[in-house]
Amino acid sequence: MYVNRTGQGPKVLLIHGIGSDHLTWRQIVPALATEREVWAIDLPGHGSSPAEPDSATFKGLVRSLERFLARENLAGIDMVGSSLGGRLVLELARRGLAGNVVALDPGGFWAGWERTYLQWSLLSSVGMLHLVRPTLPFLSHNVVPRTAVLTQLSACPWALDGDLVEHELESYVSTPTFFDLVNELAVVPAQEGPAAPGTGRVAIGWGRHDRLCLPVQALRAEAAFPGARLHWFESSGHFPAWDAPDETVALIHETLGGSSAA
Repeated sequence: MYVNRTGQGPKVLLIHGIGSDHLTWRQIVPALATEREVWAIDLPGHGSSPAEPDSATFKGLVRSLERFLARENLAGIDMVGSSLGGRLVLELARRGLAGNVVALDPGGFWAGWERTYLQWSLLSSVGMLHLVRPTLPFLSHNVVPRTAVLTQLSACPWALDGDLVEHELESYVSTPTFFDLVNELAVVPAQEGPAAPGTGRVAIGWGRHDRLCLPVQALRAEAAFPGARLHWFESSGHFPAWDAPDETVALIHETLGGSSAA
């Protein structure tokens, strides 16, 4: 599993969402690295990490992460996850493998029609990106098309960095497991809690303007993980690390504190 490491201090593991890679964190890594040794991974089948058996399933990704943590002697490491990565860090906390945890707009708390909405909105959006792939540089670096393409994921797509957007969109269309993983995530049972005894602090951050994992799902996440702190990003969409990087860094520092179990 590919890991980008930077900074010094207690370790923190960053886990991205579906179709992304470690570069989705580029706006917050420099600030985190002033106090932490940041391990930003590419999940199997994403970025520079080859696919592994069952990497198009949630359980398969969890097993891959369990093997990674054991191999690198990282059980108990502090973790931050976004979207699918947010669900993964909560699952690892439930299994007793995490230290302090920050889950940003985690998946897995949708219900009823929200499952179909998530499935078809992602499949249709990324399917469209495949059709217009040659134009992704233009779409990413121009305000009007960038806003149209990313309204579901960002509260202020017009303000995003064009290079970040171009890489993110290209990553979505080049991830071979994307469609299978979306279809699987839409039907698996909801995320369970709570965190295992001995887990550190748990914070769940949610964008008020999240149009993919709807804000009502934050209340279900809070109920599944009693004792977790629920933090609302008032000016963010699905990706607080994009829309509110300074606030995201502050939440991470507040939750992780000055020490790590790893």
